Amino acid sequence: MKPIAFICIFLMLTGCYQQERNCKKFQNGTFEFETYLDGELAKTQFIRNDSIEIDFFLGKSDTSSVRWINDCEYIVKKLHPKNRSEEKAIHMKILTTDGDSYTFEYGLVGSSTKQRGTAKKIK
Repeated sequence: MKPIAFICIFLMLTGCYQQERNCKKFQNGTFEFETYLDGELAKTQFIRNDSIEIDFFLGKSDTSSVRWINDCEYIVKKLHPKNRSEEKAIHMKILTTDGDSYTFEYGLVGSSTKQRGTAKKIK
């Protein structure tokens, strides 16, 4: 009888666990994002406020508009695209938050293809 009681208590405690999702904390600030490009680790830094995001990558900066759909989802669109592919907006969705970092999913607006990443708030 004791093993059944233990299993029931374990399932009740783990079944109610929800990952943190404090998205408002990540709507403004300075962030870092690391990814692999051509087998090498590349680091991007970006500053975001309510309506603008400025990305710094490989010594260049780029500015995008930010339109929040809700506390955890927003659309990013480059203000000065250099080609057709940069004209496409990107849908960003914060999936989970943990301390000073968040995991997100992103993809072109209207596309079912999504990728994931993690960003860290540094300021």
